[in-house]
Amino acid sequence: MEALLDFWYAYSATLAFGMVNSLFALSMYSVLSAGILSFTTVVFAAVGGFAAAQMMGTFGLPLWLAFVIAGLFGGLAAAIISAIFLKLETHWMALASLALILISRVVVLNTPSVTGGVMGMVVPVRASILELAVLLAIVALVFFRLHKSWYGLAIRAVREDAAAASTMGVSARQIQMIAFLISGVVGGLAGSALATTLQYISADTFYLSVAFTMIASTVLGGSFFWFGPIVGAFVFTALPTITQAILPEIQDIAKGIVLLVIMIYLPRGLIDPRARGLRKAARQRQQAAQAEFDATPKLPRTSTGQAHD
Repeated sequence: MEALLDFWYAYSATLAFGMVNSLFALSMYSVLSAGILSFTTVVFAAVGGFAAAQMMGTFGLPLWLAFVIAGLFGGLAAAIISAIFLKLETHWMALASLALILISRVVVLNTPSVTGGVMGMVVPVRASILELAVLLAIVALVFFRLHKSWYGLAIRAVREDAAAASTMGVSARQIQMIAFLISGVVGGLAGSALATTLQYISADTFYLSVAFTMIASTVLGGSFFWFGPIVGAFVFTALPTITQAILPEIQDIAKGIVLLVIMIYLPRGLIDPRARGLRKAARQRQQAAQAEFDATPKLPRTSTGQAHD
């Protein structure tokens, strides 16, 4: 029992940050699944994180109500930003989102009454692992239902070919707007989850390192299925802990090698339902061909090995 408690105390923080990073990765996945490369999740998270911190610190609101408000603020920020960003091409949108992260940091540093400025803010409430797990489960359930809905079909069509999707009556701009709104809400939740996990946030909390973490988690786990970013986030979060325990002297090198191997040999990520479907279809074709070959009547052969006419 004591060993189990020691294990829990040693790795509970890794589990908590794995769930928080999963929320960031799901927010990133929302826009990637619409064929958009944007790092605005960091901005949505900053809005949600500071909103939640103010709600709990200044107004004394409970944790879950602060989560809801953080999601609403993130969605509002996404509605405003998407109206501008969707006019840009994908590569310009990616650059604009990085510039927006830099701008948001300056805004945070120069609004001390809201964000604490250079001193940051102390968050008085800490989210437990159970509360983070419930939050992640709710968000994952929403993505699961969306994947099987008309929206899931439409967004996959837009991702593959927006022009072809428009000929079938699917509005690519409308789908991408919805993707941005979902990303904003989930990003706001991710920011509030990070704030209540760290219990302190500042301008450096929501910066470029978060953008790297969420894109790496999404690509590593697989950006073609909603469950991939969750797996990728946990793997990416746990890798430093695992490599430090096994190879402490070269943990950064080992982590990089593992990521490279996964991305080279699994270019579509760790979770790829399409690959499983292709392998299943290949096996079915092979079995059908074998069955057809077995059912073909064989010509009798003579003792010399020649077939009769």
